[in-house]
Parts: sequence; structure tokens; C-alpha cells
Amino acid sequence: MIKVLIWNEFAHEKTDDKVKVIYPDGIHKAIADFLGCDDISVKTATLDDENCGITKEILDDTDVLLWWGHMRHRDVPDEIAMMVRDAVLEGMGMIFLHSAHHSKPFKFLMGTSCNLSWREDGDMERVWVTKPSHPIVQGIGRYFELEHEETYAEPFDIPEPDQTILMGWYEGGEVFRSGCVYIRGNGKIFYFQPGHESFPTYYNKDVQTVIKNAVYWAKPNYRAPLECPNIKKIGTE
Repeated sequence: MIKVLIWNEFAHEKTDDKVKVIYPDGIHKAIADFLGCDDISVKTATLDDENCGITKEILDDTDVLLWWGHMRHRDVPDEIAMMVRDAVLEGMGMIFLHSAHHSKPFKFLMGTSCNLSWREDGDMERVWVTKPSHPIVQGIGRYFELEHEETYAEPFDIPEPDQTILMGWYEGGEVFRSGCVYIRGNGKIFYFQPGHESFPTYYNKDVQTVIKNAVYWAKPNYRAPLECPNIKKIGTE
């Protein structure tokens, strides 16, 4: 059983009438509804939960953490973000969704500004599979289309991904690295661009397939506490 925690700041759904209609119970609930199955157990947490719903004990009991944030990145305490970073370095899997590119945990793990160019006018996005052999894109064709999405565009100030497995193209002509994977320490990271709160992206079957595949891919292979041990010379123990 893969233990998944879906974290959502849960702000737009409370303040924006359009978003309330699309995600009445929150983006985290919409994702949980399609993600839970016989071999994936799902819990959720939000920014307004006690301690942001994040503790060391919770992270130790989480195989894969999904993170969605946008308008309240700064409200996540640094110590919580660093706790998430350390859990990834120890081996927890991590999936950053859409505007989580500016979340504190993502920035801590990337070490860059993670800035990008953007435009919010509901362009169509065609998401191309650039690495068809990767486990995350199994069950997807050469591409899939989203009728409306927020435009994200290069340059995207991130370290060169270990692999870029998805590339977005928008009707305005912009392109964007929409699916990027990294290894950091013992942990696997997937950044997935689609998922603007004003559009029903998380009800799209291809988006759901990618996220579920990413959970299976990101589950830990090895977890160990962060340490910097003093070691003995062989033969002198």
C-alpha cells in the first residue's frame, strides 16, 4: 500500500466563486477522489490545518506527498518547508503541481528562483510526451489536449531536469517544460504543470493518469535519516 498525502493551500476554493463551482470540496478532494484505489491510500492536509497539516511523524508515514499552492506560498513557515525538503532527501517521493513551482519546498529543493513567464487567458494547451518510455507517461498517447489552461512559458528558471518527459505548447505559440523529473538525495521529484484552479484540469483523464503513474514512480525505494557520520578506518573498528 502506497501512503499518499495531498497538500493543498485551499484558498481559491474558499474565496473565488468560479473556483468553488469547479472544486467545491477543494482541489485536494478532487485529486483524492481519483487517486485512491486498492494499493494507494490517500490522506489530505491544508494550510489552515494545525501546523499546516505537516509534522515529522506525518512525513515519516508518507510515501508520496503531492503539493498544490498558489496565493499563499509565503504563509508556509520556513521550518515546515525545510521539513518537507529533508523528507524528500531522506527518500519520500514528491509531486509538485502547477503553481507549486513557487512553493517554498520546491525552491529549497531546486536552489533557484523557479520563475517563469505566464498569461492567464484560457488558451488551449497541447501537452506532448517527449520521453515515451518513462513510467509516468504510460497510457498516454503522443499528446493530450486541455481546452483551457493558464499559459506557462519559458524561460523557466529551474536546474536542468534529469529528464523532461512532457512539453506543453499553447495556441499563443509559447512552449514550456510541463513534466520534469529529478532525483534529490534518496527522493524522486516530479513537477507537473497543468492544474490552474479556474479550469477543470484535474477531471481530465490523461491528467489523472499522469498523476497516478507519478505516484507509483515516486514511491520510495530507499529511505534513511540524514546524517554525516564519523567513520572508522577499515580494520580499526
